[in-house]
Amino acid sequence: MHCFRVWAPNAKTVEVDTTNERTSMTCEEGGWWSADVSCAGPGTDYGFRVDGSDPLADPRSPWQPHGVHGLSRLVDHNTFPWTDQHWQSRPLSSAVLYEMHVGTFTPGGTFTSAIERLGHLVDLGVTHMEIMPVSEFPGPRGWGYDGVDLYAPYHAYGGPDGLKQLVNACHERGLGVILDVAYNHLGPAGNYLSRFGPYFTSRHMTPWGEAVNFDGPASDNVRRYIIDNALMWLRDYHFDGLRLDAVHQIMDNSATHILEQMTKEVEMLEAALGRHFIVIGESDLNNPRLVWAREIGGYNLQCQWNEDFHHALHSLLTGERSGYYVDFGGMGHLAKTLERGYAYDGCYSIYRQRAHGRPATGLPGERFLGYLQNHDQVGNRAAGERSSMLMNLGRLKVGAALVMTAPFVPMLFMGEEWAASTPFQYFASHEDPDLARAVSEGRRKEFGAFGWKPEEVPDPQDPETFRRSKLNWEELTDEPHASILRWHKQLIRLRRGSPHLNDGEIGEVRACYDEAGRWLRVERRCMTIACNLADQARCIPLDPQRSVNILLTSDPSVSIVNGGVQMPPDSVVILGPTG
Repeated sequence: MHCFRVWAPNAKTVEVDTTNERTSMTCEEGGWWSADVSCAGPGTDYGFRVDGSDPLADPRSPWQPHGVHGLSRLVDHNTFPWTDQHWQSRPLSSAVLYEMHVGTFTPGGTFTSAIERLGHLVDLGVTHMEIMPVSEFPGPRGWGYDGVDLYAPYHAYGGPDGLKQLVNACHERGLGVILDVAYNHLGPAGNYLSRFGPYFTSRHMTPWGEAVNFDGPASDNVRRYIIDNALMWLRDYHFDGLRLDAVHQIMDNSATHILEQMTKEVEMLEAALGRHFIVIGESDLNNPRLVWAREIGGYNLQCQWNEDFHHALHSLLTGERSGYYVDFGGMGHLAKTLERGYAYDGCYSIYRQRAHGRPATGLPGERFLGYLQNHDQVGNRAAGERSSMLMNLGRLKVGAALVMTAPFVPMLFMGEEWAASTPFQYFASHEDPDLARAVSEGRRKEFGAFGWKPEEVPDPQDPETFRRSKLNWEELTDEPHASILRWHKQLIRLRRGSPHLNDGEIGEVRACYDEAGRWLRVERRCMTIACNLADQARCIPLDPQRSVNILLTSDPSVSIVNGGVQMPPDSVVILGPTG
């Protein structure tokens, strides 16, 4: 016996189709429909007929074994043999995150094949795996941000049990797991939500079309649909946190914003289960309200991606100044992000042609995620070039050192730790030829601001675009990959073993620089990080009040001289107190 329920407030009739029978559903208060089916249970395939339609997937389908256009399948979440009953993830302040895409992380591209590489992550020293979206999306390959069945783990990756096996295996090895979720939009193909109810509204528009209906008529159940989904991943799949995609495109004018409501309910689940959860937001608004406490008008997320830090670091190391990088490129931009969190905190942005952001005064460093690479900043380039394809090895080591010694929570993108030679390109597999053509053409047009040539943009629909984006694990032992991997291990070991690198005290960070001389010196309590990005050797002055010795350096020729540190071009050194 199973009780089927679905929200379809505008429907006149709703029926549930199972393998053996079709059952009329009863309309209840609030637009909900229900029906008890005696022969249904875990493993039963089913669909809903709305006003005589063909069977449609359940908006809350727990499994879509035949894809977005197929029937849903019932799942009993209580039968999986979890072994992580005593698990607790590390606090965010001491975390090192690792972002990965399931389909390209391993040759197999599944949840279970990813388990085979967890030993690498443990040896590397990361604490949390952050998985790009896994909700059911159309076609055999994609990034996951066009998911349409939010409750169903992608069938080609391994479905519900495969995902649980991966999370459980991570916990067994001491790794936390964070899931990337997209609540700002859903994909167009296989999206049948509008057949059930007003999940979307024309009152707000996003880059993907009509916005999710978070604040219009009948929005209460839409908000419930999204929040229940967030809670499901934490409760039924044992995730340790969520990363919320592009929250600036979540349109909600309610007195209680959906993000505020979500974090409050996550905290209630946290108390009920006795487990610690993390909620991270991505936003390009430079608005600290995301992580402010609710008591002062914030949404109380634990952390937000720091795009200013990335842009400042990337443009400084590569020399790129096109697109949004026009706002960056100087030593001062990077120094400001290290000392204040944002480079643009209310000052004028050339790229936006207006003032941008507001000060992050008083926020600790763990409220920001810092990185040199992520899926967007690599995959949304014309050819999906990684940093290792855009800068020499010296600058690559400088970038890694600045990420790992910054006051922010550091994150690596899969393969970054060994300077993977494979790109990470944008790929999709839309079955509708018009949609496929529109996506391919749109990709070529959107890169105009960066000066990238349309002919250099790989076709997202071409299966080869996906295949060339898969990591090549055989190159780890080859040079220069092996030495870059050792460098990352040394940096992570240093960070995790140095409490003052994890204290998040942005107010204690002091960044000195010489724009013309192309050097930067960062003071972190008991540590000094010095970088020389000039094309010639430099003697970078040190704080005369500090007595230091070399803890770690990217070049063995670095030496301490009277009042300074002598450094070759494109090198970095981390200094600690003597004695």
